Amino acid sequence: MTADIALIGIGVMGENLALNIESKGYSVVVYDINSTKVKDFINGKAKNKKIYPSSSLAEAASGLLKPRKILLMVPAGDPVDSVIGELLPLLEPGDIIIDGGNSHYPDTNRRTKLLEEKGLLFIGTGISGGEEGALKGPSIMPGGSYAAWKFVKPIFQSMAAKVDDGTPCCDWVGEDGAGHFVKMVHNGIEYGDMQLICEAYQIMKDLLGMTYEEMEMVFKRWNQGELESYLIQITGDILGFRDADGQPLAEKILDTAGQKGTGKWTVLASLDLGAPLTLISEAVFARTLSSLKSERVGASKILSGPKPKFTGDKEKFISDLGRALYAAKIISYAQGYLLLKNAAKEFGWNLNYGGIALMWRGGCIIRSAFLGKIKEAFELNPGLTNLLLDPFFKDKIDISQDSWRRIVSESVLNGIWIPALSAALNYYDGFRSEKLPANLLQAQRDYFGAHKYERTDRPRGEFFHTNWITE
Repeated sequence: MTADIALIGIGVMGENLALNIESKGYSVVVYDINSTKVKDFINGKAKNKKIYPSSSLAEAASGLLKPRKILLMVPAGDPVDSVIGELLPLLEPGDIIIDGGNSHYPDTNRRTKLLEEKGLLFIGTGISGGEEGALKGPSIMPGGSYAAWKFVKPIFQSMAAKVDDGTPCCDWVGEDGAGHFVKMVHNGIEYGDMQLICEAYQIMKDLLGMTYEEMEMVFKRWNQGELESYLIQITGDILGFRDADGQPLAEKILDTAGQKGTGKWTVLASLDLGAPLTLISEAVFARTLSSLKSERVGASKILSGPKPKFTGDKEKFISDLGRALYAAKIISYAQGYLLLKNAAKEFGWNLNYGGIALMWRGGCIIRSAFLGKIKEAFELNPGLTNLLLDPFFKDKIDISQDSWRRIVSESVLNGIWIPALSAALNYYDGFRSEKLPANLLQAQRDYFGAHKYERTDRPRGEFFHTNWITE
């Protein structure tokens, strides 16, 4: 037996990726530290397929066509380094290790350098789409050793999701940890999208007093228009799902959200690289605040606020809400792409921004019709500095702006919690402001810390200090 690729780590994602790869005509050898998982997989879903078991990493590596291609689907962090360490003595120069987990991009930078120094090639690839995407076609974002791309490209692009014209949602992203960085930003935007949708749900439920049936219909209607996306689609499905007693299941789910770290990594990267990801940051903190369930229950009995009461035109307000959601979504992507641009500048990556939008167009969690417009924006202007400056997105903001402001104002007046919708609007108002109050902030910094400031009547780059204390 000689296989095309090895897959290490037979969790649900690993199983589905192996099945996906095999269905495209490739043979796969699989290994997991838990031998029972391998046995069950081979005798179950993989039965009579070109998927072969191995009892050790050595056996898996020895049964591969050269250059060997080994895909790791193990937990991020130390487990990846541990498996790489075990593989090193089993491989030859030119062999390829692929990390398909949610690794932090600095780890991928380090691993690429380490393996290239040993004559091996390394790919850190983001894979998005969840269990269904892994089986039917995910979005795949590879980066690392470019010399490895020609060897894995046929496999990756065959197993990836395809857009309407058949183009695969997979292409080379860039050097070092660029692939995992792009996946990290994808996840950050995912956090933002999900929080915006949750705020729209809360406005409909708590301010408008809508039933689950009514909210389900709104999301299904939105999914037929410009808001069409996977997340809007599944939200409609969720709101329409009933428990065994006929009641909405969503209403019975505890309101404490989990997270696995990629959102936090995105926010930390934004601070390191000077990109104001205000909306995405609020989405991450929203999950943190949700986890304070017992504290919130106690505070709800002590702290006061307005009781939501809506007296206007409900249908018009729902229309405004859809426009507000779309406008805020534009901000989320504008911020994410700003982070990509800052990273490319910092690390010397040559990122294809329109190509990234195409990779996200299918298979992944944030897939939507909206992404096609982002691809068109960068095709029209490859040097675009901010999505808000693209004619299409500028016009959409202009059309949506009054609705957006009405939604934010009415929600705040009625005590509805909307951290992401309001952060998005504040970012927009800040970005469009020719002058911000940072002049006063610089004066304060100079007053207490002699940090100096630049002047409007002198050239940029000249700094001044004032003795602000007068007798």
